[in-house]
Amino acid sequence: MWRRGARFGPVHARKRGDRRRCDTGAVGRQYDTLDGRLGEFILAQPVFFVATAPAGAAGHVNCSPKGNNGSLAVLGPRRLAYRDLTGSGSETIAHLRENGRIVVMFCAFEGPPRIIRVHGRGRVVTPEEPDWEEVAGRFGPNPGTRAVIVVEAERVSDSCGYAVPLMTFERHRDNLDHWAEQKGPEGLVAYREDNNVESLDGLPSLTAASAASTASAASTLGEK
Repeated sequence: MWRRGARFGPVHARKRGDRRRCDTGAVGRQYDTLDGRLGEFILAQPVFFVATAPAGAAGHVNCSPKGNNGSLAVLGPRRLAYRDLTGSGSETIAHLRENGRIVVMFCAFEGPPRIIRVHGRGRVVTPEEPDWEEVAGRFGPNPGTRAVIVVEAERVSDSCGYAVPLMTFERHRDNLDHWAEQKGPEGLVAYREDNNVESLDGLPSLTAASAASTASAASTLGEK
């Protein structure tokens, strides 16, 4: 949970240390890689946002918040991945399988204002894929895992985020983990088959085979 400052108004303007232009000292800068301080900033954020859309002018644009409780990894200079957990929709998977476009956004809610956007091409990795163990092994076991999203960055940029409020991070919620544990492998397969096989616009998303294979593979991630 996030808690706003005690008073209304531009809280960041009251603290001298937050009036600098940006953590980088520049506005609208582009980066060649995701490593170094940039990678550290990305991994330190407890929440990030993922946006995708179907091809063409019609269809529903999707934006999803993601909790980063060990669910994000920088795989290389221009490559990152995050663990995709079972939920009521599967828009991101459907859109990526149709056109691959994705943007991942990170905001500084504490400290100097900063926003990082990673535009690129995303790929859905499930246990049927040859690199499942390689990429999924970067994360610990979680029964709710249904896929890993791998993003190849095409454009990495920042902006200052002056309008993003200062908020204090309290803790990650464990509701989804408890829900997945209570469902169990068979219950998760049934849920995914009922809710995750197509997008709001009818695009194919998680296949029945993926729904079943992920349920058995997710609980053993990280085990050798």
